[in-house]
Amino acid sequence: MDKYQIIVIGGGHAGVEAAAAAARMGAHTCLITHSAEKIGEMSCNPAIGGIGKSHLAKEVDALGGLMARAADMAGIHYRVLNSTKGQAVRATRVQTDRDLYKLAIQKLLKECDILTVLESSVEDIIIKGEEVCSVLTNQGQTIIAEKLVLTTGTFLGGVMHTGLEQKPGGRVGDPPSIKLAERLRKLPLSVGRLKTGTPPRLHKKSIDWTKLSPQPGDSPTPLLSYTSNEKNRPKQVECFMTRTNKKTHEIIRGSLDQSPMYSGVIEGVGPRYCPSIEDKVVRFAERDSHQIFAEPEGLNSDLIYPNGISTSLPHESQESFVRSIRGFEEAEIVRPGYAIEYDYFNPTGLKHSLETRCTKGLYFAGQINGTTGYEEAAAQGLLAGINATLALTEQEPLVLGRHEAYMGVLVDDLVSLGTKEPYRMFTSRAEYRLIMREDNADMRLTERGKKLGLVQDRLWEFYEDKKNTAQKELTRLEQEKISPNTKEANLLEKETGERLSSSKTLKEVLKRPKVLYGHLPGKLDGIKRSAVDEIEASVKYAGYIERQRTDIERLQKNENTKIPNTVDYQNVIGLSNEVKQKLSEARPQSLARASRLPGVTPAAISLLMVHLKKERKRKAS
Repeated sequence: MDKYQIIVIGGGHAGVEAAAAAARMGAHTCLITHSAEKIGEMSCNPAIGGIGKSHLAKEVDALGGLMARAADMAGIHYRVLNSTKGQAVRATRVQTDRDLYKLAIQKLLKECDILTVLESSVEDIIIKGEEVCSVLTNQGQTIIAEKLVLTTGTFLGGVMHTGLEQKPGGRVGDPPSIKLAERLRKLPLSVGRLKTGTPPRLHKKSIDWTKLSPQPGDSPTPLLSYTSNEKNRPKQVECFMTRTNKKTHEIIRGSLDQSPMYSGVIEGVGPRYCPSIEDKVVRFAERDSHQIFAEPEGLNSDLIYPNGISTSLPHESQESFVRSIRGFEEAEIVRPGYAIEYDYFNPTGLKHSLETRCTKGLYFAGQINGTTGYEEAAAQGLLAGINATLALTEQEPLVLGRHEAYMGVLVDDLVSLGTKEPYRMFTSRAEYRLIMREDNADMRLTERGKKLGLVQDRLWEFYEDKKNTAQKELTRLEQEKISPNTKEANLLEKETGERLSSSKTLKEVLKRPKVLYGHLPGKLDGIKRSAVDEIEASVKYAGYIERQRTDIERLQKNENTKIPNTVDYQNVIGLSNEVKQKLSEARPQSLARASRLPGVTPAAISLLMVHLKKERKRKAS
């Protein structure tokens, strides 16, 4: 009978981050997956990052995680989205080579000395006295563990749909976890069904590329990880764009009776912000066309991923509407698109550590919590792995605040509010996004990661170099001045149009909208882009950042007002029955978390504050 401190079930993005984090922190960990060859598989689009998502990937990286490093080892096309806007909403997106990404993840996992990978399927979880103690595999093997992290993705009760045809599966070529799903449904947790989908894959030689618009990557090419070296990434390629048209939409509308979504076969709710092409045509009926990005699946792959036409229509309908699109007239569908429906558990049943409230030592991460996207899964996996390891020695869990990290926003949204549709991260979800930028994830999190034993020496060296460089330069900018009618002032005016009427410090000059660090005299040669971003943001957004810090201090007062788990909300005078029910179900740990529950008004929070004060006085007397 094998024994480990931590077992992680699932080799997807959540699973690998959970297993790697636990192993880096010194826990003897076993990663159980259907196939070791498919660890790190990108089930849908071979891309990492994007709006809100790159913030998560960067935060995972700042804590020593794998995702961003693997993306740079496999990245074949980079773009910074919102590059003309402020740094708070800029986001890096990396199109990767699907096979190279998977190999990169597997290579990085092998560097974890005390991590064991076991090819098997878990069919049962053994719980004694409301505490997890072991798992049972399909081979009859019992494996003992103190903590268990479940990252089952779309495999729990997975059913794949193409037209009205259904078959069990977690993704193409992989079986679902049926027995494990049946076991989990017996737990006192709220279970539901969600769905996601993927587009048909096209053969690249069947596409008329002359009819598509090229979408080149950015130059200079950015990196996603703080520690990546641009010399180590693969060859860069172009992506291309085309659009659907009226004929495409007519074909889709004529096939809706064969759509599993619109015929009622699929009960699960799909992702609002990544809808299928059927959804787009119905929900946005006033639009004549939608963008499609033709993205290569890899440098040596013949497959093209047509991003924007996820579908579960029958194969024949897919062929018809695809061939109505400019450039795809002769397109060969190598593999049809499909929808997949799977079990998830409402995350209000979790603590902020991602441990289930009902079972000690059982943690959930990824799509099992109702999220969608690789980055959301990786962030949860990392946190679940960290907290499961901390729990081994009864240490306090790592719970990041909404003002500290997008990971904190993600977890707080899930645990406090729950979700009835696939949850996706956006910058708009973060109240304090000026402080939580993509460029400063390391400044926010790497020191904490170092204390937890997560951060490798290379990342720590990069962090210290960036921090020291930025601090020294900010000090210089505060001290050095530039005067009107000097050589430096004339050059500045020529490059930016900004004219000086009096002597200014370089910091005051940098505050001007058109002035960048590179325009200033005395700038450091070879300074890293990440340090420049830190300097520019610190100066340009100083007033806004200070205002947000004041808001955060106010928030912290409520965050620090803890609500005892023993509070009987039925006894709180003045609360409506609806609010009493929501508070009783959610059991928020602080006033701040209670205030974020839907329907819990500021008036209700005031009543709760009065009740807590009375209770404290009563106990004190």
